[in-house]
Amino acid sequence: MVRLTVNGKALTYDDDADMPLLWYLRDDLRLTGTRFGCGAGLCGACTVHVNGQAVRSCQTRMGSLEAKTVLTIDALGEGGTLHPLQRAWITHNVPQCGYCQSGQIMAAVALLKTTPNPTDADIDRAMAGNICRCGTYQRIRAAIKTAAKERA
Repeated sequence: MVRLTVNGKALTYDDDADMPLLWYLRDDLRLTGTRFGCGAGLCGACTVHVNGQAVRSCQTRMGSLEAKTVLTIDALGEGGTLHPLQRAWITHNVPQCGYCQSGQIMAAVALLKTTPNPTDADIDRAMAGNICRCGTYQRIRAAIKTAAKERA
């Protein structure tokens, strides 16, 4: 049995320890903000936070989550208020198709936790593993900078 916290709720999981976290979130908990992209941890669409670190949920096995805390895009804002990055995403009209955006935002949140005033190089390094097939990388960078300024 795995005891974990997802989006502030204490939960227990007593099934296949090898099941990817992504499927637990989407299928069991119905938290569909986290997307399936490649299934190999290469595209970043499934990015969530585990104990504050950005991870690929398609590659994170349920058995590795004992006593860990998971945060998904579904609970990123607090008290019904959007997170500064979500607001910046809207301001800069980042999404086109929107499919990768939850993973992009979760990766950007992790970046701003460790680097509150990131340079272009910091942003490029942190976001390199998150693929946007629509190519909105310049808008993503601008939104991250806007959110960093708002948080400062």
